[in-house]
Amino acid sequence: MTALAPAEPPQVERTPEEAPDAAEAPLEGFRIGVTSHRRSQDLIEALERRGAEVLHAPALKIAPVQEDMRLIEDTRAIIAARPDLCIATTAYGMRRWCEAADSFGIGEQLLETLGACRMFVRGPKARGAVRAAGLADVGISSDETTATLVDMLLAEGVRGKTVAVQLHGYTDVRQLERLRMSGATVLTVTPYRWVKPDGEDRLPRLIEAACSGNLDVLTFTSAPAVDAMWSTAHEMGVYKQLIESLKTNVTTAVVGPVTAQPLLDAGVTPLIPERFRMGALIRLVCEHLALNHVRRLDTRSGNIELRGRSLRINGQPVELAPAPLLLLRALLGAGGAVLSRESLSDLLELRGSVHALDMTVSRLRSSLPDGRLVETVVKRGYRIRV
Repeated sequence: MTALAPAEPPQVERTPEEAPDAAEAPLEGFRIGVTSHRRSQDLIEALERRGAEVLHAPALKIAPVQEDMRLIEDTRAIIAARPDLCIATTAYGMRRWCEAADSFGIGEQLLETLGACRMFVRGPKARGAVRAAGLADVGISSDETTATLVDMLLAEGVRGKTVAVQLHGYTDVRQLERLRMSGATVLTVTPYRWVKPDGEDRLPRLIEAACSGNLDVLTFTSAPAVDAMWSTAHEMGVYKQLIESLKTNVTTAVVGPVTAQPLLDAGVTPLIPERFRMGALIRLVCEHLALNHVRRLDTRSGNIELRGRSLRINGQPVELAPAPLLLLRALLGAGGAVLSRESLSDLLELRGSVHALDMTVSRLRSSLPDGRLVETVVKRGYRIRV
């Protein structure tokens, strides 16, 4: 892990012969950004086990229960209202709600209130938390979305009824408005609220890495974290640059559709797993990178494999600086076809400098086991010698 995250224990050095193959380390050579705070270590360790370099910059953290008096006030209001219906959206939210109520001496009253109303749950994990609390549910969303739950409630009628909704850090205002417009009295409770984390300089550094293309994938596990990144990027004056980079150079990956929404609203289309789980998200990232960001080519100088920033020629690792690496990636992508000096100069943002391009080509050749791999085509450009 890089300096963006707390220091990790030293890693064991591997010789080329001991280096893991792609099946063991499908993320080797790739750099992945993690923005989550809760359960971030689980995600980081899973990515690193698969060979990724992780940049960790939590965008937000959850406020301590002891500091969240609004949660207790909302809970007391729900107990007093004796709602007819209740929507539970997340397992963590249900557990934290019950724990917070217990800590303020109103846990039994909350369970009695929820036990007397009809409970609807957004997914299997929320159902598990409801049942662990000794409660029963009468309906579950087929696609783990709040919108589908609201459809179910509207189908049976909510006019004149009081509906309690356990939110999950990102308020889906539209769904609440649908309930109110249909005649329901809606009370909400947010068992966890987001605040800025310690080490606030880490998020700007992650944004800079995304803007400069020094990141392959950026992951999100909550919609508020996306909003926090947008806000920080605006403060830095790089919001437009960040959005453009996420549209073109850096893949975004989210745990589910709720988290995806603020990205979609900004014109960024993220990867979303079919099952809204951390494991499914990791598998999807591995599959996407393997299919779209691994280049292999048989050449006269040997077999070349480029995985993110990890280059191997005939199985041996080769270290390249960023500019020569970008140049090689473009040449490999051409598969032996000639790339013009103009196109390569534009790619490297050299503003047409012939000397700067020649220097980059020279640095690339000197770093390769066989410099003849990069061939000059007189008056045309460069290509890989296949």
